[in-house]
Amino acid sequence: MQLADFDFDLPEGRIALRPAAPRDAARMLVVVPGRPLHDLRVSDLPGRLRAGDLLVMNDTRVIAARLKGRRWRDEASVAVEATLHRRLAPHLWTAFMRPGKRLAPGDRVALGETGDRACLLGALNATVEAKGEGGEVTLAFDLAGPDLDAAIAERGAMPLPPYIAALRPEDERDRTDYQTVYAQADGSVAAPTAGLHFTPQLLDRLAAAGVGTAYVTLHVGAGTFLPVKTETVEAHRMHPERGEVSAAAAQAVNRTRAAGGRVVCVGTTSLRLLESAAGEDGTMRPFDGETAIFITPGYRFRAADGLMTNFHLPRSTLFMLVSAFAGLAEMRAAYAHAIAAGYRFYSYGDASLLWRAR
Repeated sequence: MQLADFDFDLPEGRIALRPAAPRDAARMLVVVPGRPLHDLRVSDLPGRLRAGDLLVMNDTRVIAARLKGRRWRDEASVAVEATLHRRLAPHLWTAFMRPGKRLAPGDRVALGETGDRACLLGALNATVEAKGEGGEVTLAFDLAGPDLDAAIAERGAMPLPPYIAALRPEDERDRTDYQTVYAQADGSVAAPTAGLHFTPQLLDRLAAAGVGTAYVTLHVGAGTFLPVKTETVEAHRMHPERGEVSAAAAQAVNRTRAAGGRVVCVGTTSLRLLESAAGEDGTMRPFDGETAIFITPGYRFRAADGLMTNFHLPRSTLFMLVSAFAGLAEMRAAYAHAIAAGYRFYSYGDASLLWRAR
């Protein structure tokens, strides 16, 4: 497959800079392969599901993973920015850093800023332990564990996606807006954005309709925003992300399927994690580890019947995933409809409810 197969034109004005208010007022495009499209609202979701269906949600919590500061080498310094990517140890993180070319193993970096943008030297120091490709480095922090977590939470900013950060700065509202109402487990540097549409009231209505919920955890890495740079899709490599499917969540999925209910993943992160944990026969197993699963057209899905997700970037791995799930021709038509009908795209945008192509 060629990368160009997954391209489409998207006007800049379709990029949502703030979420809908209330959250479940966002629009929702229902895509059933082979049938007409339906324009609804997220608040209509209980009417599109059945008693006995199961929603699988990612309960990861976004950390304030974007840190500005300075790199020090001898007596010279230069401004740098780090977006934490993946935790390797209590004191060790990989990070995407800019400008990556100005960094070398052994460099010291002082991260964190006050309100007047003056660097807090000594507040959050680290050593560049290793340097990889594309500006990715390994940072060994002087702090570790809960002390490091607290310092990052105090000094960092919410890591808005590049396509939003390029149009406006992060602010205090994003600390709430860019977090699901059911977030529990700290560790993501990007939100599982389909979950941003849920409110406590919507969750109550779903429960009253007999729709079950199960929570899994996939800590989303900054690699989710990296562009595909290879002309052939098969040559692209995903960054690994850490996830967990508990025994209780696995049992909930298996019970639902055995009873004839449908498993609907809220977000591509939940879907990728379930597909990583499912056996060849579709049986869900507990899972605790890393996944770098890359889902493209031709993939045989084992775990999910439905997928609720936002509208994704052209030429992205996420558009490839939804094309694999509902069909490339179906998704190209759905996205053309969404653009013409004024749907809002990306992390703070509107939603789609996709049913799997058979």
